[in-house]
Amino acid sequence: MSEKKPLPRLVFGSASGQAGKTTITCGISILLKRRGINVQVFKKGPDYIDPTWLKAASGNPCRNLDLYLMGKKRLIRQFVTYAGRADLALVEGNMGLYDSVSDDGSGSTAHIARILKAPLIFVVNTHKMARSVAALIEGYRNFEPETMFCGVILNRVAGERHTQKLIKAIEKYCGLPVVGVIPKEESLLIGERHLGLIPFPERERNLLILEKIASFLEPHLDIEGIIEIAKKAPPMSVPSLKDERKHPKRNVVRIGVFYDSVFHFYYPENLESLTSEGAELVFINSILDKRLPDVDGIYIGGGFPELYLRELSSNRTLMEDVANFVEEGKPLYAECGGLMYLCDHVSYKGLRVKMAGIIPADVFLRKRPEGHGYVEAEVVEENPFYPKGLIIRGHEFHHSALKLKSTVKFVLRMRRGRGGYGLSDGILYKNAFASYTHVHGIGLPVWAKNFVNLCGKLKERGSSSYILEEAKSS
Repeated sequence: MSEKKPLPRLVFGSASGQAGKTTITCGISILLKRRGINVQVFKKGPDYIDPTWLKAASGNPCRNLDLYLMGKKRLIRQFVTYAGRADLALVEGNMGLYDSVSDDGSGSTAHIARILKAPLIFVVNTHKMARSVAALIEGYRNFEPETMFCGVILNRVAGERHTQKLIKAIEKYCGLPVVGVIPKEESLLIGERHLGLIPFPERERNLLILEKIASFLEPHLDIEGIIEIAKKAPPMSVPSLKDERKHPKRNVVRIGVFYDSVFHFYYPENLESLTSEGAELVFINSILDKRLPDVDGIYIGGGFPELYLRELSSNRTLMEDVANFVEEGKPLYAECGGLMYLCDHVSYKGLRVKMAGIIPADVFLRKRPEGHGYVEAEVVEENPFYPKGLIIRGHEFHHSALKLKSTVKFVLRMRRGRGGYGLSDGILYKNAFASYTHVHGIGLPVWAKNFVNLCGKLKERGSSSYILEEAKSS
């Protein structure tokens, strides 16, 4: 059962990336929270890093919205389920407003805004721009006119004279309210690295940066005007809590999750889907925890292991426990950074470090991405996690490349994307699966179901021998 209810919401879009959307969305989230407004933030597209900042700013886990990974129905359900629990929802777009994996713009920020019937606030980087701002806004506004342009935030404004030129042009040609005029301030920029922003959890001072951002933005934003724009959104059907998903199964297995400053690329839905299938999650620090706890499965997500090579490698007891765990035929699932952890060695900036030694391969970090973007892969080999013939949609973003030392079994054949080695991905060794392809639990529910089922079956059998379970589709 569901009911229609007011769902104040808005989307932030821009002409291109690096217009300031993340900084502005974070600042507005904090300012709304200070007013006692419960904010649910969403990030358009596959992204692990920006959501860490948005979560810290809003106080709620940031949820991703991606048409390619989820499909339209699941995307809408993802949105209304979590936005329905909050007072106001903010969606940060990515790239340019109309940029998309498809030539027709399907899945763009503008398309998501139309699917959600959400008002759009257009963020403009006004550096070295004056009257042209009106042409830019009108061009974007009329490109797909069904997109609900409702306001403008001007970023990187040079001063009062610049402000007046921009506002006069917008008033004359666009007729849109300007709900923010933000001066240029380089100290507010969030640091970047090769995969984008530096993740929030890596630095303790990042909380101070967020507070500084909010305090700086407050006098330059019309927060009440922004709230009123969000309230223009029409009601949406929101499922009742009891209809959101089946009641979680009782805890039947324990899955150890590497979660720390090294490995933190996890969608909250992936972790939640494991618990809903009956797993108890046991969080493991890859640097500080010297021994593997009593678990039935291991999940190692992505992150930046190349920045912590000495620390990781010096924790030999944990690596040896993980290697023994795999040799005993127990289930392990690793993505990207997790794959690197399982290899023989990793080389980065002149440093070559010994890793867990489960996968017979050395890893080399390159300056340019080895794989970047959406992935489509076919399951071509039997394995315990995915049924053969399944088409998996995911994404990849890695600067590392593998140099194999011996033959390995690849489960996936890439139809789109680079994968791990020669358009292959998904290395299978016993019941361990390691891949550069990231998957999302909303778009691929079979992943959590089969992972937990495998852990449960091997636990019941109590065997240390290698058992390949037949994957089941759902």
